[in-house]
Amino acid sequence: MRQLIRGTLTAFLLCTTAARAESLADALAQGYESSGLIEQNRALLRAADEDVAQAVAALRPILSYAANLQATYSVSDVQSLLGPSTERTVTDVTATLALNASYTIYDGGSRRLALEAQKELVLATRQALLDVERQVLGRIILAYLDVQRSQAFVDLRQNNVRVITEELRAAQDRFDVGETTRTDVALAEAELASARSQLVAVQGDLLSAREEFRAAVGSLPENLQPVRPARIPASVDEARAIALRTQPSLLQAQHQVAAAEITVRRAESTMRPTVALQGQLSVNRDIERNATIGLQATGPIYQGGALASTVRQAQAQRDAQRASLLETARNVEQDVADAYATLQTASASRQAFEEQVRAAQVAFGGVREEAQLGARTTLDVLNAEQDLLDARANLVSAGVDEVTASYQVLAALGLLNVQNLGLNVQVYDPTAYYNLVDDAPTATSEQGRALDRVLDAIGRE
Repeated sequence: MRQLIRGTLTAFLLCTTAARAESLADALAQGYESSGLIEQNRALLRAADEDVAQAVAALRPILSYAANLQATYSVSDVQSLLGPSTERTVTDVTATLALNASYTIYDGGSRRLALEAQKELVLATRQALLDVERQVLGRIILAYLDVQRSQAFVDLRQNNVRVITEELRAAQDRFDVGETTRTDVALAEAELASARSQLVAVQGDLLSAREEFRAAVGSLPENLQPVRPARIPASVDEARAIALRTQPSLLQAQHQVAAAEITVRRAESTMRPTVALQGQLSVNRDIERNATIGLQATGPIYQGGALASTVRQAQAQRDAQRASLLETARNVEQDVADAYATLQTASASRQAFEEQVRAAQVAFGGVREEAQLGARTTLDVLNAEQDLLDARANLVSAGVDEVTASYQVLAALGLLNVQNLGLNVQVYDPTAYYNLVDDAPTATSEQGRALDRVLDAIGRE
């Protein structure tokens, strides 16, 4: 009997039989590759990579040019026979072209610290991208299983309508031969109307679930295959240890703390002097060349307390990031424990509902036979049928909840990703673009032209 019940549950989750069925892996791969949210966050990661390139560029010399063309006019009043007039005469035209160069020799380590902070922020942004991927895949899984649940409910309600229709026909036949009263027929008619109303309701739920599937995946579902629970660690303690190493939101918070600590040191470096080497080569219209080179040292003496305030502000932001990291770690551990508790509850519920379905099936068969012998009323049969329907619906829902909870455990661990799920997609390499820009190539270099080709290809996708 238990095997029969499991087979019934599997049949409901299968939804329909067709030549081609869509697996969860198919839906995940399609939704992953078509996700605009993932593309958005990949672009944000590329923007963060460019912050590193700009920080690298700040360590290099600066070359610039300046061109100047200036004409000097003289204006004088002239008295003539025709009356007073104004005469304008160009007295001088100057033209200069200058090439300026500047290189900061010492700045207290500010630019180096800025580079290190940007690298930590890139690492944090990579983890943010992984967290977004986790959310996208989680939404697809929920949409997939919700379609299966809704389709199973529709199948149950359709079967319920068929059974009650048969009961109504049987009650009408017994009434025609005088074995029952009109009340039994009316009860069956009312129950059939209620069943049809509930069928319409679950059909509406199925339409909504299919639209959510389309929003998450990019197409409507087709003949979804059953889904097995995800493979997860055996114990909560083992899962917590894994989550503290792999959860993207936690790793992101760790890199944000590191960046904030570097920012404090950078704020302190602004109180140190800055030494720069500066040079200029200029040429005027008379081909006269002038060249200058020198050292310039600058440093703060008094700025009204602004620099000290900047340091305190950076320290406060660091402390906030540290507190956020602590809170995130606690939330991760709680999420893991909650996910396991939900999974255990769903598993226990499924087992209990299997027993309920078995008992309700036996009870319905017995009441139906007794009704045929006149020992039970139509109302008794309808109540038994409703009990069996509720038990089956609960079993289907508990089975879906168990599968959902297993994937929620994976999400809490930070393992809901394309690598762990083994999806047939091209895995995005977050270091590829970084490696192209981390040395700040110019637009005219070969590497710069390669970057242009990469960005053009991304824009055409």
